[in-house]
Amino acid sequence: MILKGSQRGNARELSKHLMNVRDNEHVELHDLRGFMSEDDLHEALAEAEAISKGTRCKQHLFSLSLNPPEGVHVNTQTFETAIEMAEQNLGLDGQPRAVVFHEKEGRRHAHAVWSRIDTDSMTAKQMSFTKVKLMEVSRELYLRHGWEMPKGMVNRENRNPLTFSRAEWQQAARAKLDPRMVKAMFKDTWERSDSAESLKSALEQRGYYLAQGDRRGVVAVDYRGEAFSLSRWAGVKAKDVNARFANATELPKVDEQRQHVAALMADGLRRQRAEIEEGYKRARPSIEFRRTQMVERHRIERTGMAELQNQRETREAAARASRLPNKGVGKWWSQLTGRYSKLKAQNEHDAWQALKRDQVERDKMIARQLDERQRLQQAIRAMREERIKELMALRQEIANYMLMKQGKVPKIEPQYPTTRADARSQETKRTERRRAEDRQRERQRQRPRDRGPDRGR
Repeated sequence: MILKGSQRGNARELSKHLMNVRDNEHVELHDLRGFMSEDDLHEALAEAEAISKGTRCKQHLFSLSLNPPEGVHVNTQTFETAIEMAEQNLGLDGQPRAVVFHEKEGRRHAHAVWSRIDTDSMTAKQMSFTKVKLMEVSRELYLRHGWEMPKGMVNRENRNPLTFSRAEWQQAARAKLDPRMVKAMFKDTWERSDSAESLKSALEQRGYYLAQGDRRGVVAVDYRGEAFSLSRWAGVKAKDVNARFANATELPKVDEQRQHVAALMADGLRRQRAEIEEGYKRARPSIEFRRTQMVERHRIERTGMAELQNQRETREAAARASRLPNKGVGKWWSQLTGRYSKLKAQNEHDAWQALKRDQVERDKMIARQLDERQRLQQAIRAMREERIKELMALRQEIANYMLMKQGKVPKIEPQYPTTRADARSQETKRTERRRAEDRQRERQRQRPRDRGPDRGR
């Protein structure tokens, strides 16, 4: 389970984000502790902010997100245990706390928020080395539950080189391409070239044209005019880029290169790209309709279960109350003999067992709904990946067209086998692919159909 935390202020914005039902399919305010308000997160965090006004602390809250491994169903108790472990490690035990669950795209994660203000001393709890402390908790959770630990958690030097900052991800998203593919392409091109000219040629074959950046040294401009920092996306140091491009000032400016790229674009390739986007738009409403219908049905199921559990709790509470003598000699005698204490203890035990039973029922329903939602998400992901592949192929077409307009012969991978060895190799790959698909279908047929009402549909 990945834990990420930070100190912050602005309670209003945080509560608005945590209770955001527009960007999340399900939002559950699970627990409020230590606040006057018992069921309103906005009021609770506003209360914490008001108390902080009596101190000089500006970042009076500590916000924590807990994300379980992909494909793993984590019940509520496991989340609660993880939050308690983090609370102890961070030195926030006993502080006012809120816990919120979010669900989106078939995955469930949690948020916990603590007030750092100690109301007895009116000082803020000291928060130091929080990343290290949260890493320790995260590592312990992976070991305790037997989850496969990310390489970067075992050894930070072994972290995936294709991980991105948020800015890099958003930049690639604007270009409508998978940033992992984009960054891998830049890294591969850099490593395969040994000079500025060979790198320039290799990038142009992929639809990227080098230019002088304003503050980022050498950048690559794609066919849409998006500028990619060469050092950042190739994963190399700026001094290495400067060493390879000793005459970087001879490169055109970004605006000049954008004009050059725009002049090379062809209407036919624009129409092809529009056709890909149009096909995606036609398919998307159908899946989006299924998603919204599923989310609405899941919300109705949860509301229905909550109402049934509340009704049952009312009946059971009344039954427990009826066991106790409530007036007169009967109550006095039962207190004198100790029977009243035993009945009260039994009632408390029964109430606790009922709470645990209700939580287990909710967890089972949530797990079933997450499983159903994840199957739909697989279809959504497959559609997105297919679209990305088509766009990558179109990018190569655009690169070839640009090279041809310049009088150069583009390097095109052969579409059909040119030798018998190539033909045999492609036939072998097709055979292996068919066998893998057959094995996958066989596993699906053998999968048990009694793992929930949604299985096997």
